[in-house]
Amino acid sequence: MALLGSIGYSEPSPILRCERLVLRMPTMADHAAWATLRESSYGFLKPWEPTWPVDDLTRAAFRRRLRRYQREVRNDSGYPFFVFLRGSGEIVGGLTLSNVRRGVTQSCALGYWVGQPHARQGYMSEAVACVLGFVFQRLGLQRVEAACLPHNNASIALLRRTGFTQEGYARAYLRIDAQWRDHFLFAHLAEDPESPACPQVASDTYGESEKHRL
Repeated sequence: MALLGSIGYSEPSPILRCERLVLRMPTMADHAAWATLRESSYGFLKPWEPTWPVDDLTRAAFRRRLRRYQREVRNDSGYPFFVFLRGSGEIVGGLTLSNVRRGVTQSCALGYWVGQPHARQGYMSEAVACVLGFVFQRLGLQRVEAACLPHNNASIALLRRTGFTQEGYARAYLRIDAQWRDHFLFAHLAEDPESPACPQVASDTYGESEKHRL
């Protein structure tokens, strides 16, 4: 069993490796680095995210976050990943698969963020390409959906670069930065061709003894 500090997943947790990055599920040991990156990137992230709770960066809030992640993984409703540089192990951002739906739908929603010092270096494009393999090959889903603010040109370019197709426009879709915002709606299907910009990725599982090996 791979553990989240004192919080445990009931299954071996996935670790995804690509050219420059490693994606794995977070542990309590990640709190300090995560909080530091989020705090230093606050102004950069604020226009694109829901309003942060006042205690969002505390250890107590992080522990609650991990407990929620545990429930989602156990229920096959969500899969969180932190994104690290290979070699150095420095955290560069995060990526979540949420609202996993089975039955006749077989889909999930994709969300992501990158810290300001690591923006515009292609890391999140590589991470999204990496996780698509996990979604389609490991989870067996048919569809990944993503929503993007119409003026977020960097995110729009990322989604198109990784093979997503814009399918719609939703009014007042999500409450971002304390306001209800319209969003572009994108999707990537299992049968869609891989983008040439997407690197080949490999996935594995890891246990307690190697949960910090990048």
